[in-house]
Amino acid sequence: MDRSGGTRRRAVVLVWLLGAGLIAVAVALNISFIVVNWRAGLLLLVGVVSFVVLIGGLALNTAFLVREIRKSEQHDAFIHAVTHELKTPLASIKLYLQTLQQRELDSARRGELIDTMLEDSERLQQTIDQILLAGKTGDARRVDNPTDVDVAEVVGECVHLVGKRHHLTNGEVSLVDRLPCGTRVLGDRDELVAAVTNLVDNAIKYSGDRVKVVVEVASAGARRVAISVRDQGIGITSVELKRVFRRFYRLPDALQSRVRGTGVGLSIVRAVARRHGGRAYAESRGAGQGSTFTLELPLKT
Repeated sequence: MDRSGGTRRRAVVLVWLLGAGLIAVAVALNISFIVVNWRAGLLLLVGVVSFVVLIGGLALNTAFLVREIRKSEQHDAFIHAVTHELKTPLASIKLYLQTLQQRELDSARRGELIDTMLEDSERLQQTIDQILLAGKTGDARRVDNPTDVDVAEVVGECVHLVGKRHHLTNGEVSLVDRLPCGTRVLGDRDELVAAVTNLVDNAIKYSGDRVKVVVEVASAGARRVAISVRDQGIGITSVELKRVFRRFYRLPDALQSRVRGTGVGLSIVRAVARRHGGRAYAESRGAGQGSTFTLELPLKT
């Protein structure tokens, strides 16, 4: 992957250099043309128009090539991450099944292996569900056949499930409910569960060794509800804040190598927000300052 990444970086540099060189040649030629033919008004006009069109075309072509190279790099990273997320639990399950098949184990040890296989199976299912949901929510169309969804109930369920998944039992993830009882939105419950789960799961994974996550649900004006997930983790720079919701994008941090994921979680959150007529956004004071991710949804009217 390092060799591939270095090749792509060189390709990006070469594309930029090529584009800059062509633009410089075009500028020189057109300036020379204008200087030589400054008395001929019509030729001058043609030269200026040609100059603008040529420069614009070269700039657009260069930007397009760089964007395609970066997109290809993101897709390759996504394939690598998905492959890892699928192969690792499968390899673990196969190993434990072979152990059960070839050895006589006591009931306690057998139970431990079965529990581990169930956890790996759940991880495998989560990865598959994420990929399928990313495809389903790829467009911004509204949800078909929306139903009443109790916001506090959904958030509470997500906090409990994610905390259990990460074996957090000492209040590392807390829920603050500031909503009136029975506050509801119209939407797809499964999609909302997936969106909130992704936010809480991300907050835990990027908290490092010290997990302290606060999930708050509260009114955001008269007609909206806000689900905010605040952590004290690695934080996000102002530049990265503009990119974190892009599909396949992952933070280029040292912690990244230890954080599992496919890079589609936050893009799912944003897509779900749009499909429900809401929005998703992130806030952070910078690296090492923690971050807050918010999902805003319109209330049922």
